[in-house]
Amino acid sequence: MNENPLAEKSYLLALKIVGVYKKIIANHKEYILSKQLLRSGTSIGANVAEANGAISKADFSAKISIAYKESLETKYWVKLLRDSDYISDEDFNDLFLAIDEVSKILFSILKKTRINK
Repeated sequence: MNENPLAEKSYLLALKIVGVYKKIIANHKEYILSKQLLRSGTSIGANVAEANGAISKADFSAKISIAYKESLETKYWVKLLRDSDYISDEDFNDLFLAIDEVSKILFSILKKTRINK
């Protein structure tokens, strides 16, 4: 699909998020917490896409920073949804590992783009 591994991973993460969101809606009729997960989880990839089209290094770094913060928020919602019994441990583990992988990549990029700034 894409030669950019981060863009690919964040897109695949967004697809997983959408899938879990659909399950929550179908199985639990829960619309508030699940919508927060959907928004933050899909925002990661959207901000990575914007970063890839950045017009400056500062713009790139800002978008990566937003994507990183969204990944942290997404971890929060996934934990909350698991602990409130809206998602299974299996779905949690699958999502959390994917979010954590993307989060680590984003943080690594942030460290490299923000050195001496």
